[in-house]
Amino acid sequence: MSMSDSTHDETPFRYTPALAQQVELAWQDRWEQEQTFAAPNPAGPWAEPDKVAQLGRKLVVLDMFPYPSGAGLHVGHPLGYIASDVYSRYHRMLGKNVLHALGYDAFGLPAEQYAVQTGQHPRKTTEENMVTMRRQLRRLGLGFDDRRTFATIDEDYYRWTQWIFLKIWDSWYDVDAVRDDGGRGRARPIAELVAELESGQRSPGTPDGRSWAELSSVERARVLERHRLVYRSEAPVNWCPGLGTVLSNEEVTNDGRSERGNYPVFKRNLAQWMMRITAYADRLADDLDGVDWPENVKRLQRNWIGRSQGARITFPVTVATGERAGEQEGIEVFTTRPDTVFGATFMVLAPEHPLVDALVPDGGWPEGTHDAWTGADNATRSTPKDAVAAYRRAASRKSDVERQTEGKDKTGVFTGSFATNPLTGEAIPVFVADYVLMGYGTGAIMAVPAHDERDFDYATAFSIPVRRVVAPTAEGAGDPVTEAFTASGVAVNSANDEVSLDGLTVDEAKERIIAWLDGAGIGHGTVNYRLRDWLFSRQRYWGEPFPVMFDDDGIAHAVPESQLPLTLPDVPDYSPKTFDPDDATSSPEPPLSRVPEWVNVEVDLGDGRGVRHFRRETNTMPNWAGSCWYYLRYLDPANHDAFVDPENERYWLGRHEDAVAGAPAGTVDPGGVDLYIGGVEHAVLHLLYARFWHKVLHDLGLVSSEEPFRTYFSQGYIQAHAYTDARGQYVPAAEVEEQVGDDAASTYTWQGDPVTREYGKIGKSLKNSVSPDEMYDAYGADTFRVYEMSMGPLELSKPWEIRAVVGSQRFLQRLWRNVVDERTGEVRVADETPDQALTTQLHQTIAGVREDYEGLRFNTALAKLIELNNAVTKLDVPPREVVEALVLMLAPVAPHVAEEMWQRLGHEGGISRAAFPVSDPSRIVLEQVTCVVQIKGKVRDRVEVAPDIGEDELRELVLAREKVVAATPDGVRTVIVRAPRLVNVVPA
Repeated sequence: MSMSDSTHDETPFRYTPALAQQVELAWQDRWEQEQTFAAPNPAGPWAEPDKVAQLGRKLVVLDMFPYPSGAGLHVGHPLGYIASDVYSRYHRMLGKNVLHALGYDAFGLPAEQYAVQTGQHPRKTTEENMVTMRRQLRRLGLGFDDRRTFATIDEDYYRWTQWIFLKIWDSWYDVDAVRDDGGRGRARPIAELVAELESGQRSPGTPDGRSWAELSSVERARVLERHRLVYRSEAPVNWCPGLGTVLSNEEVTNDGRSERGNYPVFKRNLAQWMMRITAYADRLADDLDGVDWPENVKRLQRNWIGRSQGARITFPVTVATGERAGEQEGIEVFTTRPDTVFGATFMVLAPEHPLVDALVPDGGWPEGTHDAWTGADNATRSTPKDAVAAYRRAASRKSDVERQTEGKDKTGVFTGSFATNPLTGEAIPVFVADYVLMGYGTGAIMAVPAHDERDFDYATAFSIPVRRVVAPTAEGAGDPVTEAFTASGVAVNSANDEVSLDGLTVDEAKERIIAWLDGAGIGHGTVNYRLRDWLFSRQRYWGEPFPVMFDDDGIAHAVPESQLPLTLPDVPDYSPKTFDPDDATSSPEPPLSRVPEWVNVEVDLGDGRGVRHFRRETNTMPNWAGSCWYYLRYLDPANHDAFVDPENERYWLGRHEDAVAGAPAGTVDPGGVDLYIGGVEHAVLHLLYARFWHKVLHDLGLVSSEEPFRTYFSQGYIQAHAYTDARGQYVPAAEVEEQVGDDAASTYTWQGDPVTREYGKIGKSLKNSVSPDEMYDAYGADTFRVYEMSMGPLELSKPWEIRAVVGSQRFLQRLWRNVVDERTGEVRVADETPDQALTTQLHQTIAGVREDYEGLRFNTALAKLIELNNAVTKLDVPPREVVEALVLMLAPVAPHVAEEMWQRLGHEGGISRAAFPVSDPSRIVLEQVTCVVQIKGKVRDRVEVAPDIGEDELRELVLAREKVVAATPDGVRTVIVRAPRLVNVVPA
């Protein structure tokens, strides 16, 4: 390494940022050249079975897929990457075969929005962003197996994304099929369903009772569509005519407008691809017991699945309008409190509920309508049709978040129809209200205002009767209701001629009423889920094309496997077609629909029907698709014949023999990635969707593991000061000036105007980003790594303080000086045996650092290393034994400077595979205490002893002391031992 730029310095070998940069870049080049972090596979294109056999146990350590942003990395991004790298490097030094890789989740809306603004192809934008991110990650010194890097936009990658999609589409969920673990319910190929339908083993369920053989090809396809794990359905979406596109919930403000452009957003039903994730609801909830995840993350997943026991109950209602006017219909509700049905005094339907139109009568309001129910006074109130239509229009402009906000004023309107409470026989009004969502339950609720806070608020606002049906005791049946009573109690006022719940506890009342409802044919006990089938379509360009095409009958067919990947064509215009912003009836125009030569194709499917015309799907997959399975592709990315070789999957993700830590006794290890690190913001949907795909692949025999991620660790955030101006808008933190007044208090200004300081998650939105490039230049990557790992517990959010980085830099400089003479560059250490105190500290440190690294407590590991290094710094000549152990223990966190010191200490081959130090328990001498030796009550001697010394050992030690022997020539009459502090000897 050249030091020519430092030859005039008195300390040319001082560890400065410039020297750090030279060291770091040199070692990064060497690691790349020597493929230091390449992990051998047991099979496939990279098969090295002999090397695999030589290495110890395998370990897969991964980070959540990053999106290559145009702004590049900020200092908050590397926190998890450094942590996973430290863990990987540590275990590599333990001799394990470690797979540590990182790719790019490169499809997504930001690149498409940039394409709309500039006309530049989103691929070009994305690839340029990846170049920047690769440079920043390489400069950080992360030990990734770069051979395994890929992006979701790589055609060879999304070929397999499309292939997996077709495997899921070509499957159905057989609730009766027995799984390997003895449970029931698993995915099976659709061909097996067809075979059962053909043999008559299973009925197609046609309304007219026809058999499978009697159905036309179109009718057969429709039967299969009802079973497939991927199907098309009319689903409500957020339609923004002003932008000409469908938006995700995250892109809609609480005011029901688009984040970009502030246009109104409407709920529209559109034909969408759906994935039947609900078939896996129970397994997705129950199998959380087998994974080693934080309890709060498991709770988030279970809450999202929302499994609840209850009953479905049908409330009769009369159709008010249309050809079926006067006919009876039923409003089905799901309730977790069927014991309170006697207290249901009104019903509420979601604005999107399909029965709403049928329940709104022609003409005026019916008899019994309260003025408050119509939303207007008697003099000006409109007809039911006008009032309901106006309310539904207003509701369509609100996001689900706004509709569900606690404490907001309850709004709604009477439909003009009354349902019948099946237990009381009373006519109860049916309302439309936006706090009920079509996506939850049945889209309708029975409202029991005496025992539900939201229902109570609604009943109060709309002057609806409130009836108590649960009380703390039976004597409270007549107590007035001044607020919703939601605690446990006993049923009251809950009896008719056929069933009585009075006096029963809640659980007893539930059991009795469910049995009665089932017998009466108006309800039944059931399990309900908050989870809904996964809407899998996007009306955008920059995503994976669906490998599906439709024939002239509208039947979906798979693109032949030989034609995968189905690639994106160039489009004439990335901009969505815009409409009148208030035109809720308009429909989106996906960009792919503008390429008719791509949309319309002639294909021979080999089914004996010859070449036929087909129309390709013009929606694209969401970016969830590529991130659902990328961890599997890391295992075998060079394999062109399979998405992963089965042997590689079994080796890297297969089950461990030992049970999962903290799991119930008898739990079978589900397999999966050994350590997965990522932010909690993705701990629900990403993990849930990946688990769903993985379970389908497992059911189909394509993977051996049952879960994708055996252990998940949720990292905290890095926070930094952010500043807002008088408008509440964030201003660039780097441009804010601080003024300290006479009272030592600080004020802050931006461009001369005062701003307010706050703490927030570091990032682009708060304009408080700090680039890692700044850290590399000012301190070096190793200092940056040490600082981020020493900030505090990995799972907690931590404040960024640039002034504190100096402490990490000084630690590395002191250790460097203990190894290298800053003036000559010669090694300073000597082969001297450290004294007992330092030996004890060394082996205590080794034991503690090993334990901390294993538990991802990197901040406490570094504290121990700093303390040991401080002890070495006090010595004139650092002992080699201690210094080499220090360098080895530091290597996972600060690998570049550790490599350099290790080489200067005379070692060849690099430190990445060097053996991590092992603590010798016999050399850990506990801190000694002073034992006072008295003879006839007077202090005559002192001796240093271990704090855990026993009485017999201490007695023998003291009696052998020279002073004690001299003072007891005639022998000893009594010895009083108070270990370890006192021994009193009484001579004979």
